[in-house]
Amino acid sequence: MTILDWLTEQGIQYKDESLYQEAFIHTSYLNEHKKEKHDNERLEFLGDAVLQIWVSNRLFRLDPPLHEGKMTTTRAQLVCEKSLASYARSLGLPQFLKLGIGEEKSGGRNRDSIIANSFEALLGAVYFDAGMDAVDTILNQVIAPIIEHPEITGVIDYKTQLQEFVQSDSRKNVTYELIHTFGPSNNPLFEVVVKLDDVVLGKGEGRSKKKAEQMAAKDAFDKMVK
Repeated sequence: MTILDWLTEQGIQYKDESLYQEAFIHTSYLNEHKKEKHDNERLEFLGDAVLQIWVSNRLFRLDPPLHEGKMTTTRAQLVCEKSLASYARSLGLPQFLKLGIGEEKSGGRNRDSIIANSFEALLGAVYFDAGMDAVDTILNQVIAPIIEHPEITGVIDYKTQLQEFVQSDSRKNVTYELIHTFGPSNNPLFEVVVKLDDVVLGKGEGRSKKKAEQMAAKDAFDKMVK
């Protein structure tokens, strides 16, 4: 399958085929294929702006409305690198990446940063060539369900979001502490608190320590942005 086949499957009527090829050209590929004129960085720039306005518009229209702080943090979660890479993978987009030999061998096709950048570049190409309705076709599949059903948190790394939020005001690090383990040994429930220095910011439970840490971070994050 080519990216053009993929667009056809999505019902997107494209005009400039070269734009969609360019959206997946990593700079490492450009360095090895001098006949190519551009990598995907310019389209990524445009796609980032398109993505920001699309998500902002959807959050603004929610009922009941979110306050500005919650909209800001929710948008940050939805458009962070990890989330964008997750959307791209769910749509089968990494197969279209054009990478240099060295980048390919080093695992670039599975690297979140490269995948996320190409996703934004694709949005830029779609917007420029086919308009915002075509962008809707893509983003309604991967982001709209999360906005409409906020209990779906699989793509949100709350530990990273909390750390970034804390470090925006200080150089301090948050720590996680296991305080209780409940239930049978073959199906334990872990309870974790997250702290900043000695102050407890949040608490969470989960069937794994990692899940409990994520839920503690979510609890703290939600409290701090209210």
